[in-house]
Amino acid sequence: MLDVFAQTGAAGFEQFLLLGLVMGSLYALIALGYTMVYGIIELINFAHGDLFMLGGFLAWQLAWTLGVRTLDASSTGAVVGAVALMLVTAPLACAALNVATDRVIYRPLRSAPKLTVIVSAIGVSFVFMNVGSLWLGTSPVKFPDLVPDANLVTAAGVRFTWKDLMVVGVTVPTMVALTLFVKFTPLGKAMRATAQNPTAAKLMGINVDRVIAVTFAIGGSLAGVAAVVNGLYNKSVHYQMGFQNGLYAFTAAVLGGIGNIPGAVLGGLVIGVVGELSKAYLGTKWSEAVVFTILIVILVFRPSGLLGARTREKV
Repeated sequence: MLDVFAQTGAAGFEQFLLLGLVMGSLYALIALGYTMVYGIIELINFAHGDLFMLGGFLAWQLAWTLGVRTLDASSTGAVVGAVALMLVTAPLACAALNVATDRVIYRPLRSAPKLTVIVSAIGVSFVFMNVGSLWLGTSPVKFPDLVPDANLVTAAGVRFTWKDLMVVGVTVPTMVALTLFVKFTPLGKAMRATAQNPTAAKLMGINVDRVIAVTFAIGGSLAGVAAVVNGLYNKSVHYQMGFQNGLYAFTAAVLGGIGNIPGAVLGGLVIGVVGELSKAYLGTKWSEAVVFTILIVILVFRPSGLLGARTREKV
């Protein structure tokens, strides 16, 4: 490990740290969808990762249908229009699918044991995954290369491209907007009331089913935005990409304090940085082991997560 560190030097460390922050921002963007739903109804929506995958497939389909393949082979207007269409269509489609899933599957199980709902969410995940495999097959598909890869940093040995800026520039404003929405809007206050006590919220005149539907819509739209950003950044989509990214995103939500919006972002950044540094200095095969070891250690001493509040279990 010391040999590797000596070869990379300080600039190498800075590059790995920067890459970790970017990857962590991407995980955080997906994790926000997990934490929104769990924060309201305490449902671990395991289908969220595969919803993210379907959003990526839809974004690819739109670009392919429009004939926009690469940045060099398309006009600026075509590229901007394609990206804008993806950023509108994919979130709306994912939001609608998420709301429909809640209406058809999760709402009838609202009073069922939690294990029943979790198993149902896992089942939905497999359904989405199989839809993806039928849609584009089981091999990775190249995503249109529509964002410049030019370096924005002049420091030697460090790269921070337009793609990196895109990921950070989407994640941070999204976290801020969600936090302000939940804290200061009437619907956000209704969400917080529903999260604290759904029965009391109903007695106060809050339409709990509507609040939950809106929460699923927001969570789904976040998955759609994350799918477009992921496709543009990694330049490929695959029917199993929802599993791995969803696993890291869920871990980020738990690490930061599931149900806590800034916590989801913090958890994503921690996992991204730890994962990339582990790959650089310990090897790729040790990366996941290190990430989940740190997760276990943190949760042993702080079960509610880094920013999670200690609360009593609802009965």
